Amino acid sequence: MASNNPLGLGGAGANPGLQGARLLQLEFPQSLAVYEDYTAAQKAVDFLSDKEFPVQNCMIVGTDLKQVERITGRLTTGKVALGGALSGLWLGIFIGIIFTIFDSNSGLATIVTTALFGVLFGIVWALVGYAATRGQRDFSSVKVVVATRYEVLVEHKLLAQAQQLLSGLPGARPNPFA
Repeated sequence: MASNNPLGLGGAGANPGLQGARLLQLEFPQSLAVYEDYTAAQKAVDFLSDKEFPVQNCMIVGTDLKQVERITGRLTTGKVALGGALSGLWLGIFIGIIFTIFDSNSGLATIVTTALFGVLFGIVWALVGYAATRGQRDFSSVKVVVATRYEVLVEHKLLAQAQQLLSGLPGARPNPFA
């Protein structure tokens, strides 16, 4: 039996584990439009809002997720050690401040000492971790999960009204083939 609820959110037979996330639910969501970027989907919902449509009955859902990894540079032993030193420095300073707050006899010397131990610990920890990869990942990167399409869903009882209003949106019309 086909479902009119593509996300399985809300409605009869909904996953009981999702019942607590009431804000992310529509009772019987229907697809209003599909866009290739979030800005266009947002523009459509904003247009509906400007026309006094009850947009609390809408939802923008990113679909067809993909992971994108942007390589930011080559990793060398020196860069790994420097990164470990900086991380250790912050950890050492933090621990030193905590010691200073709770021990009235400690002061700047405690912060400096814990910072130096933090630097040493950070360098060793980072280099051990880097050595454990045995050169299989000699680059740094940033990863992000992005959607390739954005679907605007609307409560079933308001679908016709939303479609009629959205037909008046100049420009960014939904992609019927997306």
